[in-house]
Amino acid sequence: MYSIGQIARRTGIKVPTIRYYEQMGLIDPPGRSAGNQRRYDEAGLERLGFIRHARALGLSIDMIRDLISLAQDKEMPCDRAHEIAAQHAAHIREKIARLQRLEAELTRIENSHDSGTVGDCHVLAALTDHSQCMSEH
Repeated sequence: MYSIGQIARRTGIKVPTIRYYEQMGLIDPPGRSAGNQRRYDEAGLERLGFIRHARALGLSIDMIRDLISLAQDKEMPCDRAHEIAAQHAAHIREKIARLQRLEAELTRIENSHDSGTVGDCHVLAALTDHSQCMSEH
C-alpha cells in the first residue's frame, strides 16, 4: 500500500492532480488508513501510470475515461480503443498543419522589409490588419 505522497513520487503525478483524477472518477477512491490517509494499491499505481502516459500523449480526460471503461471488460472488442487513438492522431495532424501555417505566415511577416521604424513596421501592420496575411491560419 502506498500513501498519496509515495504514489505521487512513483508516478510523477502531483498530489493535487491525483486528487483531481479521483474526483473525476478516473481512479477508484483509495482505501483509508486508521488515520484516514489515502492508501493506494498496485492497481491504483497501475491506473495512475496509465493516465499519466495517456495525458503525455495528449489524450483528453473524456478519452481516458472511455479507455478506462473499455479496459474493464477484457473480452470486449478493441475497436473503440483503436477509434479513439485514430481520432486523436487525426486531431494532432490537424494541429500540426495549423501550426505549420502559422509558422509560415509569421516567417513571411518577420522577413518582410520596412523602414525600421514603428510607424512603418510590417509586423505591427500585419497583426493589426488580418487582410495583410497571405494565408488563413
